[in-house]
Amino acid sequence: MNYISTRSETGRIKHPSAYVIKQGIADDGGLYVPETIPQLNEEDFRTLIKMNYIDRAAYILGLFLTDYTKEELTAAATAAYGRRKFPSPPVRLSQVANDYVLELWHGPTSAFKDMALQIMPHLMSLSLKKTGEERDALILVATSGDTGKAALEGYADADRVSIQVFYPNEGVSNIQKKQMASQSGKNLCVTAIKGNFDDAQSGVKAIFADKDIEKAFLDKNLFLSSANSINWGRLAPQIVYYVSSYCELIKLKKIKLGDKLNVTVPTGNFGNILACYIAKKMGVPIGKMVCASNRNKVLTDFLNTGVYDRRRTFYTTFSPSMDILISSNLERLLFMVAGAARCAKYMRSLSENGIFEVEKEVLDAIKEDFCGFFCDESSTKDTINSYYKSYNYLSDTHTAVGLFCSGEYKRQTGDNSAMLIASTASPYKFAPAVLSSLGETVPDEEFEALRKLNRLSGVRIPSRLSSLERKKVRFDKIIEKADMKKEVMEFASKLK
Repeated sequence: MNYISTRSETGRIKHPSAYVIKQGIADDGGLYVPETIPQLNEEDFRTLIKMNYIDRAAYILGLFLTDYTKEELTAAATAAYGRRKFPSPPVRLSQVANDYVLELWHGPTSAFKDMALQIMPHLMSLSLKKTGEERDALILVATSGDTGKAALEGYADADRVSIQVFYPNEGVSNIQKKQMASQSGKNLCVTAIKGNFDDAQSGVKAIFADKDIEKAFLDKNLFLSSANSINWGRLAPQIVYYVSSYCELIKLKKIKLGDKLNVTVPTGNFGNILACYIAKKMGVPIGKMVCASNRNKVLTDFLNTGVYDRRRTFYTTFSPSMDILISSNLERLLFMVAGAARCAKYMRSLSENGIFEVEKEVLDAIKEDFCGFFCDESSTKDTINSYYKSYNYLSDTHTAVGLFCSGEYKRQTGDNSAMLIASTASPYKFAPAVLSSLGETVPDEEFEALRKLNRLSGVRIPSRLSSLERKKVRFDKIIEKADMKKEVMEFASKLK
C-alpha cells in the first residue's frame, strides 16, 4: 500500500509505509494518508474474533503496512504488548451502566498513548533498515502531557534514534511533569516551554520546515522525524483497538456481528477519533462517533457550524491533555472528505488567518459520521462524582469528559444503541482533580493525593506512578517558545 500527502494537489507522489513512518511529515507540510482504506469482510471478522490482541494488531497493521512482513509485525506487537509492558489483555472493557468503557491506560505510562508508542519504535527501527537510511533519527515531540512520557518510554535507549520532547510548563499535571522530567535514557532531552501546547506544536512544525536545521542535520548525519499522531506510524496502531474492541464485544456476547456500535472519544488533537473513523471505513459497523471536547471546544464548534476558528481564548483545564486549539489530525479527515485541493485551501487559511470554513456539502458529509459535544469544568467534576457514587467507577478527568458527552448525545438524540467510550488515562495521573471532584480535601503533596485516593477508592495505584516519588528529576529547563530551535540544535550537537 502507498501513501500520499493531504496537501498534494497535483501529481501525487506516492510512498510506501516504511518511508512515511521514517519521515513523519510530508515535504509539503501535509500529513500522510493511505491511498486506499483496506476492507474487512465477514470472514476477516470471524478470524479476528478468535485472536488475541497481539495477533489482531499484527493482522490489522499488516493491511496498512504492506512492506512489513507478517513475522516482523508479530514480533513488534509481541515486544510492545507482551507481559513485560502490559497486563493480559493489554486493553480492558468495563461495562458501566449500559455502556462499555474501553480502558486504554494499563500500559507503562498509564495513558492511552502507550497503545501506539510502545510499538512505534519497533516500526521506526525497521523503517530505517527497509529504506536504507544511513542517518540516525531525532524524534521531535510536542506534548500536552501523555504523548511525551509514552514516547520517551518507548524510545529510551533505542538504537539509532534519539528523542526530544517539549511540553507547556503550566499545561500538564504534576504527575505528568514528573514522569517526563525523571525519564531515564542516554538518548533523550525534555524541555518545558513558557506557553501552551499549541505553541509547542507550532514550534515543532516550524522546526520541521526549517531549511537551516535540515542542512545542519545533513552535516551531522541526522534527520528529523515525529512521534506525534502526525506520523502515520503513531496513528495506525490506534486503529487496532477499535477493530479489536468490536471483535471482543462479539466474543463476550455483548453484541452480534453486524450490530451497530456508537463510539465516544475524548480528544484534542483529533487523532484518537480519526483512528476510529478509519476503523469504520474499513467496515467495522460503527454508527455515530461522538467527539468529546473540554472547555477548549474548537472541535465541537467546528462540527456544529463548519467553521474552525482558533482565534479564541485558550483555557487551562482539569483535562490538560485536551487543552488544544489546533487539532492536527482534522486535516486528514478534511482530505478524506473534501479532497486535496480544498484541504490545502483550508490549511492555508488556518495558517494565514487562524480560521477556515468548509462548504455545506463537506459539513453534511462529516455530520453523517461525527457529532460534537463539550464538557465544562463543573460538569467534569459532577461526572467523576456521579459515576463513582452510582456505579463505583473511578474515572480520570479526560474519561469524564467522554462519559458526560456520551450522555448528552443520548439525551439529545434518543439514540440508545450500544456505546463504547474510550478511557484515556488512569485516574491517578490526575489524582488531585479526581479527589476534588469527589468532594475530598486535596493534600498539598502530590503523592499523598495518590495515596488518599487509593485509601478512598481501593483502586490500585499503578506501580510506575507510585514509584515516581523516589525518582530524581533529570530535566528542569524552562525556555521561551522562541528558543525551541536553539534547544534542538544544542541537543543535536551533543549526539554522537
